[in-house]
Amino acid sequence: MLGSGGHADVARRVIREVSQIFGEFNVSDFVWCLRKFDVQGFKRRSDNIHRRYDELLESIIGSREQARKEESTRNEAGDEDEKVKDFLDVLLDVMEDDGAEIELTRDHIKALVLDFFTAGTDTTAATLDWSLAELINHPQLLTKARQEIDRVVGSDRLVQESDAPNLPYVQAIIKETFRLHPIIPMIARKSTRECHVNGYTIPAETLLFVNMWSIGRDPNHWPDRTLEFWPDRFVRSDVDITGQHFQLLPFGSGRRSCPGMPLALRQLPTALAAMIQCFDWKVISGVDERPGLTVPRAHDLVCIPVARLPNII
Repeated sequence: MLGSGGHADVARRVIREVSQIFGEFNVSDFVWCLRKFDVQGFKRRSDNIHRRYDELLESIIGSREQARKEESTRNEAGDEDEKVKDFLDVLLDVMEDDGAEIELTRDHIKALVLDFFTAGTDTTAATLDWSLAELINHPQLLTKARQEIDRVVGSDRLVQESDAPNLPYVQAIIKETFRLHPIIPMIARKSTRECHVNGYTIPAETLLFVNMWSIGRDPNHWPDRTLEFWPDRFVRSDVDITGQHFQLLPFGSGRRSCPGMPLALRQLPTALAAMIQCFDWKVISGVDERPGLTVPRAHDLVCIPVARLPNII
């Protein structure tokens, strides 16, 4: 949908700024007398981000609409076979269909694409970023993961999605990344009625925040090497990441858990395993976090990939 070049570069910058401003502290949200004042410049920044994002999507949607018209003309003339449609084409089909069961407007499409960009791509990219950074800083773990991949997959073909269940150490690396670097560090919930938890009374309509970043570093839950990146803790552990074990909830839990969990659990092992299998990595950046709705690295992970298996890349 984005391709490469200008659109992709602008999209990366805007998506990062959206996730960052969502997670920053705005004093006007908490100090009642300041609610009408843009004390920290959040309104100015959000307006600027909205304008740039809207311009980006208008450019993408407009270009796609023009391409669809040209393709339709060629198809009517019998000059070209119909192309396979992507996600944006499907949304535009619904918007243009007067008989569709639901009404989809241009603003709806923009909102959906924003959700997919920020919740469906930025989170996965940040998780891969942290996983690779930790492995580069722990070369013995990288070697162990690579040995597993070479044993299961070999060196004659690229790792595939179907190989993921047979790569328990790669799965353990992803779990350990979720523990130390949860991409959504605070899970928000709102109580629908008064309830009592461990002696505390939580009134109805109370907004609650569960600090997953803190729980992942709590020695009461993780007594062994609490602050170390140590995937081996998950090799023979029954702790899963689907919301059943409350000490590790990267996708939340219950009816409000992340709907993108099945996709992420398919993408992450395959993508990480492919990067381990195909390349050696020379890193030239640090490993600090920055604030935001998601918690990516403060500085982009800049690496030099060195091909290991040139015959399959």
